[in-house]
Amino acid sequence: MVLEATYGWYWAADVLADAGAVVHLAHPLGIKAFAYRRVKNDERDAADLADLLRMDRLPEAWIAPPEIRGLREAIRHRCKLVALRSGLKAQVHAVLAKQGVRVSVSDLFGAGGQKLLDELSLDAPFHARVISLRRLIDAFTFEIDALTKRTEAQLKTHPGYQAIQTIRGVGQVLAAVFVAEIGDVTRFARPEQLCSWAGLTPRHRESDTKVHRGRITKQGNHLMRWAAVEAVQTLPSGPIGRTRLRVGEHRGANIGKTAAARKLLTLVFYGLRDGHIRCLARPA
Repeated sequence: MVLEATYGWYWAADVLADAGAVVHLAHPLGIKAFAYRRVKNDERDAADLADLLRMDRLPEAWIAPPEIRGLREAIRHRCKLVALRSGLKAQVHAVLAKQGVRVSVSDLFGAGGQKLLDELSLDAPFHARVISLRRLIDAFTFEIDALTKRTEAQLKTHPGYQAIQTIRGVGQVLAAVFVAEIGDVTRFARPEQLCSWAGLTPRHRESDTKVHRGRITKQGNHLMRWAAVEAVQTLPSGPIGRTRLRVGEHRGANIGKTAAARKLLTLVFYGLRDGHIRCLARPA
């Protein structure tokens, strides 16, 4: 049975697998050429997929097992909650700006910032809005902390999760993102394939003897790409940090971060595959 990657393919794949059917998940980019036919309907699509499968030329996508899909759901839910909480914090800053309040602390939602908010004297509508936003922020923080503890308990015995945290810039949250989004790292033969899957490799267009390379493809997993770039943002030293600074001096800060993110994903690949990273191991 051949399925094309759509919103309901998880459920269909599980049902067909439980029934004993062999499930193949077709990669949408690999069969994109079918969209240029003059006649396009489900019957023609099914016939073309069957022909590709019969010729052993069907471009397939990886079907994650249920435990990896559950971990991904928790990680992505946490990322969404953090983004919503950031929006609420921005609203608090906007309300204070409307009232002409200058924030003298670096973190408005730390201990000093909370004390400052308690002592502020604002107009009644603005004061009510700040109180409401603070209650919502506390609720989101509670949910985020609960998800973080649950994920840490689930990955506590994962050797790759512990190994990649030895990379500078990768903490518990980013390590969980890498483990959940990559899943089975052995489906990649080389770290270059992992970088390409994350969308961090340049576009490559070749015709005869002419080769054109452009910006990165950004066709892969966006959460993986964000985690890799986030981990190298402020690294001042080490092999990854030096790569970011060296490339950034000649080609710009963004290209330097991209090059450092590819180097970091290379270390993540070996950490998840081997359970340790030899180049980071300290001598006894």
